[in-house]
Amino acid sequence: MDVSLFPFNEYWWAYAGFLLFVLAMLGLDLGVFHRKAHAVSFRESAAWTAIWVSLALAFNVGLYAYAHATFPVDPRLLAIPGFDAAAAAERVGWEFLTGFVIEKALAVDNIFVFAIVFSYFNIPAAYQHRVLFFGILGALFFRAIFIALGAVLLQYHWVVVVAGVFLVLTGLKLMIGPEKPIEPEKNPVIKLVRRFLPITNTLENDHFFVRKNGVLFGTPLFITLLVLEFSDIIFAIDSVPAIFAITKEPLIVFTSNIFAILGLRSLYFMLANVIDRFYMLKYGLALVLVFVGLKMAWLNEAFGGKFPIGVSLGIIAGILAVSIVASWLLPPKRPEKVDRAAK
Repeated sequence: MDVSLFPFNEYWWAYAGFLLFVLAMLGLDLGVFHRKAHAVSFRESAAWTAIWVSLALAFNVGLYAYAHATFPVDPRLLAIPGFDAAAAAERVGWEFLTGFVIEKALAVDNIFVFAIVFSYFNIPAAYQHRVLFFGILGALFFRAIFIALGAVLLQYHWVVVVAGVFLVLTGLKLMIGPEKPIEPEKNPVIKLVRRFLPITNTLENDHFFVRKNGVLFGTPLFITLLVLEFSDIIFAIDSVPAIFAITKEPLIVFTSNIFAILGLRSLYFMLANVIDRFYMLKYGLALVLVFVGLKMAWLNEAFGGKFPIGVSLGIIAGILAVSIVASWLLPPKRPEKVDRAAK
């Protein structure tokens, strides 16, 4: 079915209301709960992770309930021959849930990057939340642009096929390709910024900018923010096409994507000390990308235009579960210590 269930010209209020909700929650987060810089504890991050996941699931239920109530009386949809309102509402619910799971899983890659970048720039734990908070604001903006472009471009079948092949190749590269170290100082954005903005050698509390003798300086905290923002843009190139393999509804893509991003900060603080333990998750994420790429480029057409969404969710959840359990049961081998005294 090519018709949009939530056309923007009729559901602009849903986008506006969702953005207001997101901004209100972010304001509450920074203005109330994190008004003073502090290291986020495991207990606090676990509580916020539960809150964000609960809000996403509540939105999922609300979206399904709305679709279930309005689709049967929507004259635009009822005019479509053979339209099944109940099945369409059920599909909306499953698509949001599957999209949220995919985006949440792919966001784990960001957590590895967070840990490396914070360590590289020696950012204290007390300031990390502030960097991630403004990083999320930037991610909201860029994800909206990527999703809008995807909604337009993916109307063409050849673009869908190319995007699917790209995801398959990305997954294979992640699975079998050599790991390249992250080198923030070689980031082209950072090099460009340093040409126009002097950077202080030390942190200036939690400030991104300081003025000294009338000259505006950026701080290492600002450079860290730029590196994380640039990294998120790179990740979005994979994650946005991946969710379009599940649904063509921009409203579902946008809301599930944003909910996954909103909970990323708390998930990072909760897993920062144990993330290296889940080393096989890399291969699970690679297989997920391969699967959604095949779904986009081939499986949807092979199954009459839409691969069963319930089966997709089961496959994705199964891959992630196996990789997590395997990581826990088969911990990575640590390099043997060399006894220098014996030499």
